[in-house]
Amino acid sequence: MLHGGAGPLSVAGLTAALSNHARAVTPIHPGFASQPRPQWFHRVSDIALAYVALLEKLDLHNVIVIGNSIGGWIAAEMALRKSPRVAGIMLLNAAGIDTGSPDRKIVDPMAISPAERTALAFHDPVRYGIAPTTPEALAAMQANQQTLRVYAGEPFMHDPTLRARLADIDVPAMVVWGESDRIVDTDYGRLFAHSIPGATFEGVKEAGHFPHIEQLQKVLELIGGFTRRVEQSREKVAT
Repeated sequence: MLHGGAGPLSVAGLTAALSNHARAVTPIHPGFASQPRPQWFHRVSDIALAYVALLEKLDLHNVIVIGNSIGGWIAAEMALRKSPRVAGIMLLNAAGIDTGSPDRKIVDPMAISPAERTALAFHDPVRYGIAPTTPEALAAMQANQQTLRVYAGEPFMHDPTLRARLADIDVPAMVVWGESDRIVDTDYGRLFAHSIPGATFEGVKEAGHFPHIEQLQKVLELIGGFTRRVEQSREKVAT
């Protein structure tokens, strides 16, 4: 489970729910949540290669990589590394590709106020948009956003080459999208899915950039269905 720019706490609920059914591993990207980041470690591809190595170190097999936001970008890059340990990927409101139009931009969370960011990211910001209430929490959020800026780079939050390279992904993929997301909208999500051979697209109503927070049960159902699809795909290959 790969978190986005909001940090590992943003996927904690989903990870806890998944751990009731399978082994769930949630690494913290270097530089997030007060973790160290080597100065040379500054690209999404650096993280992807590190996590492919982590799968080897932990000797994991039949891994489904789930990523939210920039975590989805990392998941796609991992699939492109062709590790036999990766069985499938699920992208939750992922970033990483261009929008397909110079007139449409991915929202830069550092360029807007926390209140605006929350309004764009959630279907129900009053219920789910928890703002930092202490100086320490605010500093932690700002540090995460600064680290996100390092990895997101310029052009912001995408690699101009990624959309074309997605055609090389050869494992099952599902793109899940909170339909109320205004950070990266549904059209962007459909473009992402269309770029991956055989990928399916599932919209989630009454959810924004974090569908696993606002509609946890629905996302768990989608993960269950996708897991069965991956297992069936592996059985076909085996026979």
